Amino acid sequence: MKKILAVICAALMIAAVCAGCGSASRTYKDGTYTGKSGVYSGDEEGNGNGYGEVTITIKNNEITSCDFKTYEENGTLKDDDYGKIDGEIKNRDYYNKAQKAIKGSEAYANAIIGKINPEEVDSISGATFSYDQFTDAVFDALDKAAE
Repeated sequence: MKKILAVICAALMIAAVCAGCGSASRTYKDGTYTGKSGVYSGDEEGNGNGYGEVTITIKNNEITSCDFKTYEENGTLKDDDYGKIDGEIKNRDYYNKAQKAIKGSEAYANAIIGKINPEEVDSISGATFSYDQFTDAVFDALDKAAE
């Protein structure tokens, strides 16, 4: 019984490692590619709604530059005004949470430089929806760059 359990555990660990290697085993054409995530409807408070777009540059099978922006479902860019209500900060906690998500988006774009697999980028607390949008968008761009 212990041997069977050990074999199952080993097989699961190998499968987990291989699952994360999907984009690393592919090759990509050098160039600049744009990808877009699906539209996320977010939670009941409106956190995480919208979609993300990424523009990546690939050279020698690694990402050398990345620009990631998030948008509300209506296409409005999430920027310094994101989290304001009627152009004002009416709820400081909500605004701070929204701005933390934007900073996380910027961090994701920087963290993927020198990599090719977006799953190698760690999720940031407070910017989880942005992480999902980021990985979605990067995989979309990588699909366009695949040889």
